[in-house]
Amino acid sequence: MSAAKNCVVIGIFDGVHRGHQALLKLATQHGRVVVLTFYPHPTSVFAPERTPSQLVPLEDRVHLLMKNGADEVVVIDFTPEFAAMSPDEFIEKILIQKLKADHVVVGANFTFGHKAAGTAEYLRSSNKGFEVSIVSLEENRGAPVSSSRIRHLIKDGDVERAADLLTRNFYLQGPVIHGEKRGREIGYPTANIGLDSLATIPADGIYAGWLTVGPNRWPAAISIGTNPTFPGVRGRQVEAYALDETDLDLYDQIANVEFVARLRDTLKFDGLEPLLVQMAQDCENAKKVLAL
Repeated sequence: MSAAKNCVVIGIFDGVHRGHQALLKLATQHGRVVVLTFYPHPTSVFAPERTPSQLVPLEDRVHLLMKNGADEVVVIDFTPEFAAMSPDEFIEKILIQKLKADHVVVGANFTFGHKAAGTAEYLRSSNKGFEVSIVSLEENRGAPVSSSRIRHLIKDGDVERAADLLTRNFYLQGPVIHGEKRGREIGYPTANIGLDSLATIPADGIYAGWLTVGPNRWPAAISIGTNPTFPGVRGRQVEAYALDETDLDLYDQIANVEFVARLRDTLKFDGLEPLLVQMAQDCENAKKVLAL
């Protein structure tokens, strides 16, 4: 019985969005799916000041790739030395020697090798013993589905459109850290999330979503911003209040905060009482959005 053919799918795959999933689905038709991805983002080598934020941490990227059809995920450390490889070196050393590719699947905008000299068409014309499938970019509302487009949507607060392109709710993940504990004092104890410096953070505002810690998942009202009602200068915070839960102890545990819908802008209130009235309304609105 002959060994299964290796179908190599190449890309960064940040977010593993609808377009990435189309590549993976095609690859499953051509053998054992080996995903080749890179970390850190190539831009961090070429232009560090323009390094994009990430939609998911690397570990989650690998998990999502496996969930969507990959049999193996190979992560290459994207270093200046790797970036200096010529297109032909990449084909010979990585695709042939390392991955033993029988078939390669790439998006139409794929480039590789030193100064991005290699293209998808160059790969197809290389005649190195493997077949190449070039996939047109998935479109949504007349524009390509891309990680950069999804980042822009999230940063604009449009988490619903982002979820459509991701095929799942966008989420942030991090440890629950100690904050000012003001929420606990006013009856709305929140989980203050410590985030990676590369995290893509939605626009300031109040959101409906879900808070997951360990095996527990609660409906939540989520606040992003600087708490302008209270005096003092503070950085942006991501805080999630598990609806109707007042005695949770989540400190130092890893929390996952999913965003379902944006409810309103961040506002500065004239004191605590109007803020509390609005927070009660936010919780009711979150329940409606989450169909509770």
